[in-house]
Amino acid sequence: MDLGIAGRKAIVCASSRGLGKACARALAEAGCEVVLNGRDEQKLAAAAAEIAQATGAKVTSVAADVATPEGQKALLAACPAPDILVNNNAGPPLRDFRTLSRQQMIDGVIANMIVAIELIQKVIDPMCERKFGRIVNITSGSVKMPLAGLDLSSGARAGLTAFVAGVARSVAANNVTINSMLPGAFDTDRLRGTLNANAEKQGKSVAEVSAARMASIPAKRFGQPDEFGAACAFLCSAQAGYITGQNLLLDGGTFNGAF
Repeated sequence: MDLGIAGRKAIVCASSRGLGKACARALAEAGCEVVLNGRDEQKLAAAAAEIAQATGAKVTSVAADVATPEGQKALLAACPAPDILVNNNAGPPLRDFRTLSRQQMIDGVIANMIVAIELIQKVIDPMCERKFGRIVNITSGSVKMPLAGLDLSSGARAGLTAFVAGVARSVAANNVTINSMLPGAFDTDRLRGTLNANAEKQGKSVAEVSAARMASIPAKRFGQPDEFGAACAFLCSAQAGYITGQNLLLDGGTFNGAF
């Protein structure tokens, strides 16, 4: 299916690897000009070269920390008028909430809530004027199904979800949509790191811990980044203009609920 976004300009945050990279590649495959972002210049350059070679799309990389005003300025200098914004950022590490310092909590809220809001503030009015805009926030399945130890991540991302719910309705008439994607267990570096840590903690092999985790998922497997990227590209498509203010859970059926 032609997504109707060829030639559109897209910014994808935290896209040098994992789910962000998969979203950037899917948008490039759909014909978008894509701006990648990350803090590791070497990984970012490699990702940009890989996507450009595979898709033939124009790919620009911006090495910057978007949690800073300088990083956001650099990102928007590379793409002053994005049609598509994919907000993404790594979450705080697994940690007992009792050990969280005030500064750690502030940093977590900045990274997983405030940064996305600041970027939305900067791009939304021009999108409304052009009568096209697609904003996708990558949050987490823990927004719907909180996990102990990820309390800070869950809380900050849930705050972002509630914040944009009203904003999405206020701009829908301008063909600007805001939706969130809530990933469960996807085969990424972050998941593999968690599995390795759990294996060491439990005195088991990584294969054993991985198999047990997959067994707990109704789909009996981990998600693949490419299928996440494809879902993101559809939410950014011309055909998705009637979908807004929604939270798309991609977790292989792990959340046991009808709504």
